[in-house]
Amino acid sequence: MDETVISGRKIYKIFKLGEERVRALNGVSLDVKKGEFVAIVGTSGSGKSTLLNMLAGLDRPTKGEVIIGGNHIEKMSEDQLVRFRREHVGFIFQAYDLLPQLDAIENVALPLSFRGMGKKERTAQAVKLLKQVGLEKYMKHRPTEMSGGQQQRVGIARALVVKPEIIFADEPTGNLDTKTTIEVLHMLQEVVHGKGNTLVMVTHDRHLAGYADRRIHIVDGEVVLED
Repeated sequence: MDETVISGRKIYKIFKLGEERVRALNGVSLDVKKGEFVAIVGTSGSGKSTLLNMLAGLDRPTKGEVIIGGNHIEKMSEDQLVRFRREHVGFIFQAYDLLPQLDAIENVALPLSFRGMGKKERTAQAVKLLKQVGLEKYMKHRPTEMSGGQQQRVGIARALVVKPEIIFADEPTGNLDTKTTIEVLHMLQEVVHGKGNTLVMVTHDRHLAGYADRRIHIVDGEVVLED
């Protein structure tokens, strides 16, 4: 039986701009199965990043339900959400979000320090992940000493080091050239199909979305097609 790990039910997000109310999400419902690579596809302003923020617990819906692993995250307190994200979720961002003063090992190990893991163990875990993403020779390099593709690999290793059930990726290849983009997408496929993680990726690029198992197309805050 396919297990649903993410379930969104009639999600609305309404922003106030002066007197005007803007519906960023207009009753979106979706399900994501365990071990699935799903792309949320839409143009700028379609609501795709807003939807990702709802599913990841980074923002709250105006109305509707977001259920992850049986937990109603829209009902959680801020402290509960922080703990939930720390224990269950990994993030990959377009801007990498690496700390410039730390080398690759230290950047990857950082989330484990929040869990209270000792330095020796978290360093060992970080080294293992960096080897898996092909950065054996760059472990002591700081972000400024690495290419964009190498920095994004560090970002992927950092997302994986906490052994997350779910990874959210927001335009993860937006700053990369075509060759590196394809390498990173193949790596994301391997993460899902090899390790059994669930991956939700936001992209405006239909070609890149083709690397996912399934695509959810969103226009003006509504799901218009799934393929």
